Amino acid sequence: MKKLILVLALGIFVTSCDKNKMAYVDTTVLIQEYSEMKEVEADFSQRSEDLKRELDSAAQGFQQEVIAFRENMATMSEAERQAAQEELMQKQQILQQQQQMRSGQLRQEGDVVIDSLITKVKDFVKVYGEENGYTYIFGSNESANIMYAEEGLDITQEILEELNAGKETEITSEEVE
Repeated sequence: MKKLILVLALGIFVTSCDKNKMAYVDTTVLIQEYSEMKEVEADFSQRSEDLKRELDSAAQGFQQEVIAFRENMATMSEAERQAAQEELMQKQQILQQQQQMRSGQLRQEGDVVIDSLITKVKDFVKVYGEENGYTYIFGSNESANIMYAEEGLDITQEILEELNAGKETEITSEEVE
């Protein structure tokens, strides 16, 4: 009797699996090839270069002050020399703090934008799956979450094409939750 129930349960499971439409997406490719992500990366790369130039310019100005101090050090009194050294040390600390603050701020802004794009992609895949009758869409990446899949189950390019084409799907707050 137990064997009969087990066989029936297994049969029901196998037949119910046939009704499930499954596919997977290479998440690394999807994110890297997403045109909006490329635009964001280019923008932040340019902003990073601009910041580097700005900070390098400020550092060069500081270096000029240090050189001037060294050249004039011999003509200064002990009190003047000490006051100038303290002023230079304060300026150096301020420069370092500005560099850390501005770099950190740029990094945080980038993280927020990238997180937003990843959420947008996830939401798009969810709606795509619902609209196309998928029960499951798995994500795979370089750590090989999916080590084998039957040919035809990789829908990365299909989703990427629609995503890059700017096909807007209506995403309601209920669908995202």
